Amino acid sequence: QVQLVESGGGLAQPGGSLRLSCAASGFTFSSYAMSWARQAPGKGLEWVSGIYSDGSDTYYADSVKGRFTISRDNAKNTLYLQMNSLKPEETALYYCAKVPPERPLYEYDYWGQGTQVTVSS
Repeated sequence: QVQLVESGGGLAQPGGSLRLSCAASGFTFSSYAMSWARQAPGKGLEWVSGIYSDGSDTYYADSVKGRFTISRDNAKNTLYLQMNSLKPEETALYYCAKVPPERPLYEYDYWGQGTQVTVSS
């Protein structure tokens, strides 16, 4: 079965950095686009970034463009999100999500349990 396990969250100071990882199993990782999404307390799920199956194309929400970098290692079945210049309002539960074939990067059929990112001084 599809499993997505996020890690790398934690406490970061404003302006700091974190690198999230997502270990994927139960499907052919290299064949699917993947995304990161986040949910802040009391708010809805927000798409953050997506990457196509071969890693050649990456996309970002305007709010994170220039600060976050999505990448993947298909040999390791792992998705990453490098987050720099973090802001307190980016405190959220961050999810790794699998995108169904031929669907937009903000549509998901599976996602993990999430990893908590807290940005605070």
